[in-house]
Amino acid sequence: MPALAVCSTIAGAAPSWAHPHVFAEANLEVAVAADGTVESLRHVWRFDDLFSSTVLLEFDANADLELDSAELEKVGAVIHDSLSEFGYFQIVTADGKDVKMQAPDRIMANFEDNQLIILFESKPAEPLALSDSLSFGVYDPTFYTAIDFYEDANLTVPNMPQNCTRTVVRPDPDEAIAQNQQSLTDAFFEDPSSNDLSKIFATRLELNCTAQG
Repeated sequence: MPALAVCSTIAGAAPSWAHPHVFAEANLEVAVAADGTVESLRHVWRFDDLFSSTVLLEFDANADLELDSAELEKVGAVIHDSLSEFGYFQIVTADGKDVKMQAPDRIMANFEDNQLIILFESKPAEPLALSDSLSFGVYDPTFYTAIDFYEDANLTVPNMPQNCTRTVVRPDPDEAIAQNQQSLTDAFFEDPSSNDLSKIFATRLELNCTAQG
C-alpha cells in the first residue's frame, strides 16, 4: 500500500460510518491569549497499535524497524496533506455558527511505545473572543477514524477566565440520530463527508462566557 494511502485512511479513504477502522486517543487544549481571545487549539492524537504498526512498516525506508527524524517528518507531511480537505477534523462553533480555522503550519509525528503520536496547532482565521457560547470538537466526518477523548480532563482550557464555565458533551449516537432524523437523509449515510451533520456525534468542549461588568 502506498504511503499516501496508509495515512489517507485517517481521512476516511474508505468510509464506513458505523464501524471505525482507525482509533486514536486525543487531547485538546484551548489556549487563551492575554486579551481574552482564543489563541489556538493544540491537538495530540495517539493512534492504536495496528494502525501505528502499518505506518511504521510503510515509512521505515531503511528497514531498521524504527522511524528516524526524516521518516517522521514525512509521516507528518503526508498526514498534513491527507487531513487538509477535512479541516483537520476540527469542529469549532461560536453561537452555533461555524468558525473557520487556519491550517496548521505542520504536523509533528513521533513514535513512542509502539504507537504513532501526532501533534499540531491550529489558530482561528479571525479573532475569536471568549464570549457567549463556544464549542470545540474533533471528529472524522466519514466515521472511518474514531478520535476519542477518554477522560473529560483530556479537553482543557488553561487559565480559563472566571466568567466562563466549561462543559464536556458526549452525545449518545442513537439519541443524536433520533433527534435529527429529518435532517439525516440517505445521502448522509452513503457519504457523511458530503455535509457537516456528522458534528452532532462529536464529543465536544463547550464554553459559556458571560459579559464582564
